[in-house]
Amino acid sequence: MKEVVAVIRVNMINKTKNALAEAGISSMHVKDVMGRGNGYLAVLEQSENDAERHWREQINEYASVGRLIPKRKISIVVPDHLVPKIVDTVIAVNQTGKSGDGKIFVCPVAESIRIRDGAAGTEVLDY
Repeated sequence: MKEVVAVIRVNMINKTKNALAEAGISSMHVKDVMGRGNGYLAVLEQSENDAERHWREQINEYASVGRLIPKRKISIVVPDHLVPKIVDTVIAVNQTGKSGDGKIFVCPVAESIRIRDGAAGTEVLDY
């Protein structure tokens, strides 16, 4: 089992959830997080998309004073064979080639146990 953790732009969460659902992955945890990478002070050009423009204005406001930037963190635990599908889907939806596209981390999961009935292993995973 693996946990796939993706940290993405706030305005990309719905597109990402929909794309994952279309790929057959519907179970996930999503959390609001704050962070920044090496490119957080980059000057970001304006976009025609209102949501993207709002996001860029927010980034400029936070980055100009060295603050952390709002992001969304998605966590999905799946059997190993589904990891490439999830990674490819997240990249396809979120990759713009610009600073701030996000990061994906793949981590091993030693065990999974369903609290309700004590079942263990991959049979408890909903994906």
